[in-house]
Amino acid sequence: MQVKYSKHFLNKLEDIFAESDYILRYEKGSFHSGYCILRDTKIAIVSKYFPLDGKINALLEILKSIEIDPKGLSDKNRSLLLELTQTKLEI
Repeated sequence: MQVKYSKHFLNKLEDIFAESDYILRYEKGSFHSGYCILRDTKIAIVSKYFPLDGKINALLEILKSIEIDPKGLSDKNRSLLLELTQTKLEI
């Protein structure tokens, strides 16, 4: 899948988190990779100082590393999540 670095694509990724059990937050912090995942409390934190492409890349990495139940997602978000997880990302 071709990743589009736009605000619209970022909103699509944020919608997946909104429908899942995970809470997405943008905070300041000194994360080595630019993000932090708290698996027990299901919170994903991304550096708020990241530019648009950095936020998108961080969200894509988080989505690859966590388990989201696709049954709780809407049809369009489910298809986007399956497309992101089943294909190699072309950046």
